[in-house]
Amino acid sequence: MQRVGGALVAAAEALTGGDGGEPAVNQRFLLDCLRLMIATPALRARHLDSQHALERTIADALGDAPSDPGAAFPAQAAISACLAVTHTALTRWAEDDGRTSLPGLIARAFAAAFGQQPRRTPPAAPTGPVGLPP
Repeated sequence: MQRVGGALVAAAEALTGGDGGEPAVNQRFLLDCLRLMIATPALRARHLDSQHALERTIADALGDAPSDPGAAFPAQAAISACLAVTHTALTRWAEDDGRTSLPGLIARAFAAAFGQQPRRTPPAAPTGPVGLPP
């Protein structure tokens, strides 16, 4: 929960933070996309499909998956719960017209669901070609 939650908070910071004049553009675009998804049943269904695929991607990226599918279930359940908490925070953020901090809402939602906020995961340093600094 901590690794996934921290990464989700960091992603929200990156999406709403931007550089210079970008935050308003990034934030407005994300709000518009969320509102469209919330209002359109077919897009809500597609979002659910995407969330299912993201669960598998996160599990693979964590690399902790045991070879026994039964043993992988607890990790899958935790990842699914993290994504559901994030979805709830995103929906609230859209309903609030982005007036509150999205990373803060996600952290508060994690605290409500899991009893603690996730530890923030610092974003990876940007790299240039072949892993060289930009």
